[in-house]
Amino acid sequence: MRCHRCGKEFDSAGRISRNDPCPGCGVPLHACLNCRFYSESAYHQCRESEAEFVSDKESANVCDYFEPGRDGAAGVKPGSDAAARQAEARKKLDHLFKK
Repeated sequence: MRCHRCGKEFDSAGRISRNDPCPGCGVPLHACLNCRFYSESAYHQCRESEAEFVSDKESANVCDYFEPGRDGAAGVKPGSDAAARQAEARKKLDHLFKK
């Protein structure tokens, strides 16, 4: 699993509880932005149709459908290493397609 905020990778083989913090930055791991069902384009930003609405996607929650995402499902935070890699990839694509 990769933290949605700092991008740190760690083993998420065990169950993640509501109060487990990221070993890299301390944010809650049991949050929508770290869940494999999180999607900005889905209804209520969740692909699990049975899950209840959670307004704060970054905070710890008690969703029974939470499953750790592989890539910090939230996407990329500005200023992170992942953001730099994403910007570089975008630059290469733009150059390739002459944008």
